[in-house]
Amino acid sequence: LLSRRCERESAARPPACAEPPARSHMSSASSSSFFIDPVVAHSPRQKKRQAPRSDTPPTESRGLGDRFVPQRSAMDLDVSNFELTRGSRDGHGGVNASPAKEEYKKVLAAKLFGGSATNKVLSFNAKPPPPREDHQSSLRVLFTRNRDAGLLPKKYSRHIPQAPERILDAPELLDDYYLNLLDWNERNVLAVALGDSIYLWNASDGSIQQLMQTSGDNSHVTSLSWVQDGPYMAVGTSDHKVQIWDVEKLKQVRSMSGHRARVSSLSWNGPLLSSGGRDSVVMHHDVRVAEHKVGTLRGHAQEVCGLKWSPSGTQLASGGNDNILNLWDDRYTSSANGVCDQPLLRLEQHRAAVKALAWCPWQRHLLASGGGTADRMIRFWNSSTGACLNAVDTHSQVCALQWAKHDRELVSSHGYSHNQLILWKYPSMVKVAELTGHTSRVLHMAQSPDGTTVVTAAADETLRFWKILSGGEASKKERAAAKESILNSMTIR
Repeated sequence: LLSRRCERESAARPPACAEPPARSHMSSASSSSFFIDPVVAHSPRQKKRQAPRSDTPPTESRGLGDRFVPQRSAMDLDVSNFELTRGSRDGHGGVNASPAKEEYKKVLAAKLFGGSATNKVLSFNAKPPPPREDHQSSLRVLFTRNRDAGLLPKKYSRHIPQAPERILDAPELLDDYYLNLLDWNERNVLAVALGDSIYLWNASDGSIQQLMQTSGDNSHVTSLSWVQDGPYMAVGTSDHKVQIWDVEKLKQVRSMSGHRARVSSLSWNGPLLSSGGRDSVVMHHDVRVAEHKVGTLRGHAQEVCGLKWSPSGTQLASGGNDNILNLWDDRYTSSANGVCDQPLLRLEQHRAAVKALAWCPWQRHLLASGGGTADRMIRFWNSSTGACLNAVDTHSQVCALQWAKHDRELVSSHGYSHNQLILWKYPSMVKVAELTGHTSRVLHMAQSPDGTTVVTAAADETLRFWKILSGGEASKKERAAAKESILNSMTIR
């Protein structure tokens, strides 16, 4: 009975999987307009639009590169080791166990590494200086630092010996401030007057020979000067004569008169020889003609102890015991009557005798002059205007001056009261070196033809050779460094 009842109930119920009654065409269409199957429905495929063509090349991706090379000079290996091993020491993968332990590590790192707070193991560049508070942009500090690093040339320093390279005896060297008894020519032969004789020392082979000896009981050599290029030497004597000697033949070729007192200074300008004497006049001699006297300059009241032609041969500087420095034009040598009483410039700033004179070989119209014991000043002049460019108190008598041929330096020799040599840097006039060794005033000084050595003659009857100049080597290095810095300034790194 139960089985038949269940069969009747199941036959009366519709099956669960029976389809719903079919909808009309209109209802199907309307429902499809509101219900779209997201899987089946899709928009039609559209053609991809192309960007317009441009002539500008595409910009590549500027990555950071595939490797980095650290700078060991900017690294602290102790800090690097500390950072690498800190996690393993903690035992928790770098996580601190407690705030107290973290504070202890900070204090320990500050004590060990000087308070440099860093978490980097490698350093790829040096840190720039911190910007000032008034800087508008901190990036300007980076730009300025990199710019100056490429433009500043390297400084080259050289060793300057404090002792002379060689010492020679000079017996009977006259202790007279107003004489000029030493000269070194381009053929590397040094001439020095000792009493009534002149001796020649060949610096190439060390040979010595006597050139001449004056005649007369009280006659002696008071000045000498080599011709610029040739085997001839001019000699002034105490008996008012100017002599010309052929050094190769050891023979006097000419004797010229005109002065009324000793001839204490000489200077060549090509074939023209100028001589200054105790009679306070300067005479010009043309050694090519029989009538040698071609001009007379009268601008001093006392002995003319300093005389130098400029490298260009257009100006003559004369210094006297009357504390006057005169500048003469070369055109005065061919005046109508041969006599000139008015110098081109008359400079009266010195307060003692002006013996030390030196024309700058690498700057036109620059003249250096030194004063005696009561003055002690080195002054620099513009010979075209007469302006005093600078003045330095040396605190001792200035006996001689020599410009370096290859560097911007000046050497001065001194008398009372220090008897020293000083190497100056021009134009700052900072002392590069101060050399002592002479026991009496250093009266005369000359420079070797290669520009590396100066020789001094002092009243202690010694000649001392000082190799204190660079001879052009430092200048070449500075020029190479300046060229290298210019090339570096054109690169980024």
